[in-house]
Amino acid sequence: MVRPLLFLSALIELACAQQIITPSSVLNISSCPITYYGKKYEQLYVNITTENFALCFDGFFKTQTGGDCLVGPTASYVTLHIDSQNSKLESQVHQEVPSIKASMECSLEFFMEYTNTTNLTFRVHSLQLTAKTMISSTLIVTLKPNISLNIAMYKNTVQDISGCRHSGTAYEPDTVVSSNPDTCSILTCSETAVLETLGCGPLERCQGNNTCVVDTTCTVTGPTVINVHGQVNSIKDRCAYSLVSIPSIPNFYLMANFRDRRRKDVSFLDSVILHLDGPGVHSHLEQGGTVWLNDSTLTLNSSSQLVHGVQLSKDQTGVTAKLSLSNLTISVFFDGDTAQIHLEGPAGSSVEGLCGNSSRSLSDLRLSEYSSTSCEMQYSEPADSTINCTSVTERCNLLKEAPFSSCNSDIDPEPYITACTDTLCKYPAVDGLNCQFLKAYTRACSLHNHTLDGWTSKTGCSSEAFCQDRTCSDHEFCGEKTVGGDTRCFCRAIFASKYQANNSLGDPTVCMQDSGSLTLVGCLLEDKGIDYSTLHLNDPTCRGQVDELTHMVTFSFNSSNSCGTEVTANNSYIIYQNTIRSQNYSSDVISRHDQVQINFSCVHSQPNINTATFRIRDCSVAQKISCGVWNYTLIIKAYTDAGQTQVVQLNSEVRLNQRIWVKLETNGLDGSMVTVVSDSCWATDQASPTSSPRHDLIINGCANPADPTVAVEENGLGTSSLFSFNMFRFIGGSGEVYLHCKLHLCPKEDTSCTPNCNAAARRHRSVGSKYEGEASISMSWTH
Repeated sequence: MVRPLLFLSALIELACAQQIITPSSVLNISSCPITYYGKKYEQLYVNITTENFALCFDGFFKTQTGGDCLVGPTASYVTLHIDSQNSKLESQVHQEVPSIKASMECSLEFFMEYTNTTNLTFRVHSLQLTAKTMISSTLIVTLKPNISLNIAMYKNTVQDISGCRHSGTAYEPDTVVSSNPDTCSILTCSETAVLETLGCGPLERCQGNNTCVVDTTCTVTGPTVINVHGQVNSIKDRCAYSLVSIPSIPNFYLMANFRDRRRKDVSFLDSVILHLDGPGVHSHLEQGGTVWLNDSTLTLNSSSQLVHGVQLSKDQTGVTAKLSLSNLTISVFFDGDTAQIHLEGPAGSSVEGLCGNSSRSLSDLRLSEYSSTSCEMQYSEPADSTINCTSVTERCNLLKEAPFSSCNSDIDPEPYITACTDTLCKYPAVDGLNCQFLKAYTRACSLHNHTLDGWTSKTGCSSEAFCQDRTCSDHEFCGEKTVGGDTRCFCRAIFASKYQANNSLGDPTVCMQDSGSLTLVGCLLEDKGIDYSTLHLNDPTCRGQVDELTHMVTFSFNSSNSCGTEVTANNSYIIYQNTIRSQNYSSDVISRHDQVQINFSCVHSQPNINTATFRIRDCSVAQKISCGVWNYTLIIKAYTDAGQTQVVQLNSEVRLNQRIWVKLETNGLDGSMVTVVSDSCWATDQASPTSSPRHDLIINGCANPADPTVAVEENGLGTSSLFSFNMFRFIGGSGEVYLHCKLHLCPKEDTSCTPNCNAAARRHRSVGSKYEGEASISMSWTH
């Protein structure tokens, strides 16, 4: 706004145009309009009388009424000059009144000549109103009836005479026009001569006595954040974000986690995390009214419970957490779908994060340490053709109708309508979503003392929390089982997609050497209408075990309870097979609402045994075997008696043709499931099993008929085998006898694995020139 300035000086400027003023003149100044006390004028009214000279803006001067006038001593001769820009005058004004920064566009100059040779010049211009004079006595210029200005003689003067106008009254700059302590409203004429209304800020309310306090609400619902300024942010991914942080309170911040539900391309508020008192205290508010304090759940009711300075309570509408920090009261309400953060405190409190004033981008406010891996990945899915966006928009626009409209002046409904339509035009109106945004607006209004009576009956909504007290696992969310009916836990879309791609209801079979298990996903079973409690294995007494936290259903068998598991062998593999079936299963249907058959099996390769050397005087050799799921120990011992009580010791003497018993034992194999079969054993005078010469002891599980001293006493009946033979040595060899055995595992039920040896008479071997002397025995074996 242009501020008039009175400029008094002994200098007289030359004008580019000149008009002689008559005693009563109306002058057109539209080429250089002047704003005076808040009004813009394009005409001037000039009076010259025997008593004074009057320059008025709103009509000719009248002594009784005054007016918007500049009044001075009368003059015998008056002229008007209209000038364009005057850089010299502009510079002088800026120098005399540094607060004036604007540029001069034009000016009006009235030059008055007096009979006593005194000259007076009023200059009116777009910067200010100025007057210049050189007189022999004091000049009194009257500005409005209540403002006068005394000018001392021979003194150059620049005087700011701008002001404001309110209700017909003029006010000088930097003055209070009016004040209402009850509403914290102050009307001022500012330093720049502009009427300004001062009061509480947009996030504040008046407490009375001209005291303002912060009183604002942030709403997070669905994928949207409506911040304290009413601005809408939409979250596209499934990460954690900072909602509220207070620069003056470094140990406090509020976070929100977003997750997918029925669609992979739309995220929803999933939980709220309240962090305070350092990194060790986190309160998690989750769907269903569950509240975690670090790793423990809290039991809450309608009575406030103080936990680490936070008042926690829970009712049928949701959970409320309230705390006071540095005179700022923060209340967080969460009903499982919507979070509303209400802040009250001293005026000027700064709020950052998605809810506040932060100018940081969404990526800057993302909290990777609280987010899942790959949470930033975004998905696209085909549009839902069942959604009628026109009907959705009409539904969302109810917020502009009664009874909601009674709150519209305090809480702008447009951000809530935007959040509502943006979400429901691409996501089906299920799981209470049809009411979620209306409910969020209603609660925001209640925080500002608006009670919207009858909103539930008009909309068909309930004020109670959706899915209250139903706890779902991390890969689930709570939704409607039937529209407007019961609720249950549904699989999240991204989690379910990996099973749907394989047409599977669970994870791959987990196989160990003596057990197997198959885990089915509870929410996938419910999607198919399958009641897990009706399922069992081949043995009807073997049923699924439910993990109460994850809702996964596991069916398993082991050596203690085979649950009807069928064990078969196929070449070098052992196969364990069982079936999950429903109680009323009666056909080969793989999966139906009332009939289920899910086959699962474990296929184990028979393990290889590493080569080991056994010296007869070393007492025994133990070899740990690990191959796939098989993990057991093979122990070989040599005895000098049939009862296997006399173990060959380091100082034992072994004579040629002395009877030796060799036992191969296993630890770690389940004898009720598998047996160990020695297919063949042979001797060489070198460590390599393929070296020559070679002498066979066991062939096809039976004693070599060419060597009558060999006897296979146990083979294929359990997890050990036993055979005996008379000591020998190779003539001309190294003096060592290396024994090699080939073994395999066989299902217990497979009777064909037990060697069927012909007990016919065997040829006697010669113990003459080929075998002589005492020998130590070394053994190695392979599978």
